[in-house]
Amino acid sequence: MTARLGGGRPLVVIVALAATGCGSAARSSAVQPRHDRSRRAAAPTVALRVARARSLPAAVQLPGVARAGGEALAVAGLSAADVSVPDVVRLSPGSPRRVGALPRPVHDVAAATLGGQMYVFGGGSAAGPTDAITRIGAGGEARAAGRLPFALSDATAVALGGTAYVIGGYTTTTPLRSVLAFRPGRAPHEVARLPHPLRYAAAAVAGGRILVAGGTDGTTARDEVLSVDPARHRVRVIGRLPVRLAHAAGAALGDTFYVLGGRGDALDGQHAAIWAVDPRSGRVRRAGRLPVALSDLGAVTVGRRVLVAGGRDGRGLVHRELLELVRR
Repeated sequence: MTARLGGGRPLVVIVALAATGCGSAARSSAVQPRHDRSRRAAAPTVALRVARARSLPAAVQLPGVARAGGEALAVAGLSAADVSVPDVVRLSPGSPRRVGALPRPVHDVAAATLGGQMYVFGGGSAAGPTDAITRIGAGGEARAAGRLPFALSDATAVALGGTAYVIGGYTTTTPLRSVLAFRPGRAPHEVARLPHPLRYAAAAVAGGRILVAGGTDGTTARDEVLSVDPARHRVRVIGRLPVRLAHAAGAALGDTFYVLGGRGDALDGQHAAIWAVDPRSGRVRRAGRLPVALSDLGAVTVGRRVLVAGGRDGRGLVHRELLELVRR
């Protein structure tokens, strides 16, 4: 099947993706395995493939993606012109289309699903970050739902046991180590501290555990896979990615945590690799490739599919594809 890439280039989506190295051969050869990473990466795993590709209403990078009722939504982000947008876009069911708008244009939001509602935390803009928490229902209606303890952007959010956890972020001066817990009607509060400041990390709940992979400490991309235990106020390193990776997307399918795309410290260092993480052992295995190396993409699990929205490639082009990934 054929879809359009950012910049109008045609994309031929090959349903059986090759489960080989990420990025170019030069980049892959430059990454030297440490300890037992090569053994982890070489082990076979359940890979993902592209089953379908559609087009978003517009190209977007850094959207917040989560579910509201039976709908998967993408909110906010940066346009192809690097301008913040307020759009609420329904990804599924049906054809992707705009269904609403946030009160203000923002990007780098964190998003999670609680009680059938999508909650959007913080976000950046030309005027600086916001401390707003916004609730979005099925159909795209947005309403104020509270305030964070401080304004932030660049965070990641997941939901577990009726609580949303906002992980890391940035205040425009300080990268954050906080893990904030939020329940509707209650003020957010810190429940754990990350071992280092973290922005643009990939995260998801898999096997009943909150997993966080990669990100940047504000200076250098990271390779740690973290397990967050909010009940014990503890965060520990359980594994390492084969490459240092930030600006990737995270999603869970079954009991597997998938890390999709991302880049290193260089703006043009995008990766196409998909990595699968075992939530119990922290073991990292190669699990396929995206059709194009992308960073700043959004991902959400819907049934047995992972939807991947937008992103930015190594040439700086912002994409408008909506990919549906399934297990091989």
